[in-house]
Amino acid sequence: MAFTSVSPSRETELIDLQQQVARLQALLEATRQVHSATSLEQVLLRVLEIVVRELEMRGASFTDPPLTYGVTPPATLDGCARFPLRDKEGTLMTELVVALPQNQELSLYEEDFLEGLALQTAVAVENARYHQRNLEWVRLQRDLEAARAIQRSLLPQEMPTIRGYSIAVRSSACYEVGGDYVDIVGLPDGSHIMVVADVAGKGLASAIVSTAFRSAFRAMALSGLPLNEMAARMNDQHYAEGPESRRRYVTAIFLKLDAHAHTVEVVNAGHNPGFLISPGEQMRQIDASGTPLGLMPSMQYTTEQMDFPGGSRLLLYTDGLTEVFKDLEEFGSDRLRTTFLECNSPECNAILDWLWTTLHEFSGGAPQDDDMTALAILRMPA
Repeated sequence: MAFTSVSPSRETELIDLQQQVARLQALLEATRQVHSATSLEQVLLRVLEIVVRELEMRGASFTDPPLTYGVTPPATLDGCARFPLRDKEGTLMTELVVALPQNQELSLYEEDFLEGLALQTAVAVENARYHQRNLEWVRLQRDLEAARAIQRSLLPQEMPTIRGYSIAVRSSACYEVGGDYVDIVGLPDGSHIMVVADVAGKGLASAIVSTAFRSAFRAMALSGLPLNEMAARMNDQHYAEGPESRRRYVTAIFLKLDAHAHTVEVVNAGHNPGFLISPGEQMRQIDASGTPLGLMPSMQYTTEQMDFPGGSRLLLYTDGLTEVFKDLEEFGSDRLRTTFLECNSPECNAILDWLWTTLHEFSGGAPQDDDMTALAILRMPA
């Protein structure tokens, strides 16, 4: 039987090929382990463990975040090898620092392995960061949904039943939560104090200020203070809370309805003008008598007192109703006043339905750009 001999050069090639296959399999296994981790810390710790155990290095670490496995590599380059990890745009994310065995250098196999591992780790790091962002986004959305539910629960859930009167409120936030606020507080003498307010800005920060405003308003509404004094005290209280609160100043219009005397008292603190329609009279506009709450200290406000005969109706609102746009054209206060004037419904919910429908048609169904809140009061004809 004849045997075929293998030349030394051929045998060397076969050994090199087997080593390359083994290296590739080792790198593939290391890559599988790295990509099986989901959190950033798990990915980085898995890589450090592979470097130290598989390659028998003295230690390894990442620069950002600072993580170490085995001996901590020195701050200098002596006795260490560095492998940068870059994202898709080429931005450096972190560095893998490897502490080599004493008096040794990386072999070609080790260097290739670490370079390949660094490339795969960079991909895994990006994936882990995306995963973490997605988890944070889901958690944030849940928190915002809970905040939205809480904020809506703070709005009046039922309108007071007042013989001969119709009252309705409506509020819709631009984002999950907003800075608009509307409330109605019944007093022991049978009268009601109401407010429509708008915190400067939008979103969560304005919603937090709106909640604080609610607490202050409810406490002062039950104290028996006149409306103008209540507004002055709330202004000073808000101003005293510091620069950040002053940036989130509050425009507000306060109203007290005496359904026995059929009168209303109104204080406008830097808010949009209210509209009062009474039979046989021109529409009355209730303008601001002072700055928004929290903008300037020691501000004094003026109370307007008006009769509210049968057939009268009153609208208080935030600027989200006037700042609706169709292309570059604003709906504006004139259109809102005309729309309110032309709506002769004997029921306030129908009035607010008409306003919201008109605004929706004007904007062509475009997404809402600001919080929108309104309160309507109507006294039935005698």
